[in-house]
Amino acid sequence: MIADLPAQYHAPLAAAEVEILNTPVSLTASSVRNHECKPLDILLAYGKRAIWAHQRTNCLTEIAIPSAEEWLHLSLASPHSPELGGVNLRGPLAGVPVSLKDTVGLAGYESCIGYSRFVGDKIPADAAIVRLLKDAGSVPFVKTNVPVTLLSFESTNEVFGRTDNPHVPGFSPGGSTGGEAALLALGGSRIGVGTDVAGSVRVPAAWSGVYALRCSVGRFPKAGCRTSMPGQEGVVAVYSPMAKSMEDLRYFMKSIVEMKPWEYDYTVHPIPWREPEGKEKIRWGVLRDDGVVPPTPAIERALNTTAEALLEAGDEVFELEDTPSCYDALRLASRLLNSDAGATYNSHFTSIFESNDAGVSILNTLFYLPRFAKTLYAAYHRYIRRDPITAGLIEDFHSRSVASQWQLVTQREDMRRSWFEYLKENHVDFILTPANALPAVPAGGMKDTVASCGYTFIWNLLDYSAGVVPVGRVDPVLDAARKINRSCYGVGPAVAIVGGEEKGGREVRLTNLVASKAWGVYDAAKMAGLPTAVQIVGGRLEEERVLGAMERVVDALRKKGVRYQEVVVEID
Repeated sequence: MIADLPAQYHAPLAAAEVEILNTPVSLTASSVRNHECKPLDILLAYGKRAIWAHQRTNCLTEIAIPSAEEWLHLSLASPHSPELGGVNLRGPLAGVPVSLKDTVGLAGYESCIGYSRFVGDKIPADAAIVRLLKDAGSVPFVKTNVPVTLLSFESTNEVFGRTDNPHVPGFSPGGSTGGEAALLALGGSRIGVGTDVAGSVRVPAAWSGVYALRCSVGRFPKAGCRTSMPGQEGVVAVYSPMAKSMEDLRYFMKSIVEMKPWEYDYTVHPIPWREPEGKEKIRWGVLRDDGVVPPTPAIERALNTTAEALLEAGDEVFELEDTPSCYDALRLASRLLNSDAGATYNSHFTSIFESNDAGVSILNTLFYLPRFAKTLYAAYHRYIRRDPITAGLIEDFHSRSVASQWQLVTQREDMRRSWFEYLKENHVDFILTPANALPAVPAGGMKDTVASCGYTFIWNLLDYSAGVVPVGRVDPVLDAARKINRSCYGVGPAVAIVGGEEKGGREVRLTNLVASKAWGVYDAAKMAGLPTAVQIVGGRLEEERVLGAMERVVDALRKKGVRYQEVVVEID
């Protein structure tokens, strides 16, 4: 695939190509429409950089560059007839290469999503989002790696292997849209498409240092794509945009909406682009803890820095208290998502010997346990270890009848009502919260952190729009912590010493096994240089408002002198 590309794609970057890669997509598209830049030159620059990024992170799956060249040749030969098979070089994304998560259906290419069963199964027709992107002028050119089952914050599978973090090798770039995030972070693409069912665009964005927006259901096209769990609607997966910069993210989302995606995909609501009304002062509610895993020091520092910046910018920032239970939301969401006890995503494996994700393997073990054994195991955690959090996540974790599923959906709607009323009563404009308690997990780390997803999963359950903004990087001194266990035989809470044991260090009590295991993989020295990020949450179908709030965060941080240092493309 890569080896078969023309020699020019394996050559070093030229100065003009570096300039192309460092140019925001809005300006690139404008230069194509004005005939100031050649689309094939743009594709060559992005193709070179994508290959470079792949060599460092193993982020790519399908290489559609030869097809992209054909589409561009057709478009240049018949610029007024994109329907002949090219792309619309007069569109808002004219000539801009776009990368796609492996799930996205691209005609003539596979979407095996890490399962060997789907290898060789080429997609017969473009998905709705691909047809829209081509009509908008963008050029799909690569697809990116995912975890098998699509239910992990790591991106590894037997077909393509493991994708590495673009900043610190040995750590995950996130998942399930991890290959996409790694590619964007290294400048091999500036705009991309991912999916999110429990944090799958937001966690990769946070761990790789890029920008992402989790759209509400019905705002972004999804028809014609592959999934590991077709028919699952307890917590609906959504397609959403990702980008290298905030400017690119906003322009990309606006371009998609202004293309009237409801004319391409029956699942999309006919909601036009709505510029948010500017407010002189925004009321931010800070959600520091998801009730399961306290944020680790690096993430807490990013949260504090952002809250301080917003205060200094003149906004109102206050702590959210007595919210509806985030723990109950995690418990409910996990049961809704897995109401078939993994039967569907496991059905795609060719045999029991095909390897699974480390975290999903833990879930499968719980599913396969006899119910009486599961009850005893939960009782052990509740009464012996005095850990009701872990006990509650374990018990009643099995396949559901239709009647039981309906009861869970009723609970979901009750929780949505509770949060709606809470935010309205407290006059909350936006929620500021972590995207995850950790800045990343090491390779294989999901076996210890599979349940550490509450900061993102809750907003999928509620179907709220949410975005991620990178803030800084892990500092081995400022963000130091050491986990100890002062209890006998592991009974009772572990304790983390933040800032060292010297005078001035403080204790963080880790009251459950989920928190203890998550903090157990945290090591500020080894994680030094990993991005840190915050999550901005708005209401349902409030994508434009959330993008505006994300821009406000970026501006406030810059006024405070805090500017995330992204990877800048330079001459080889």
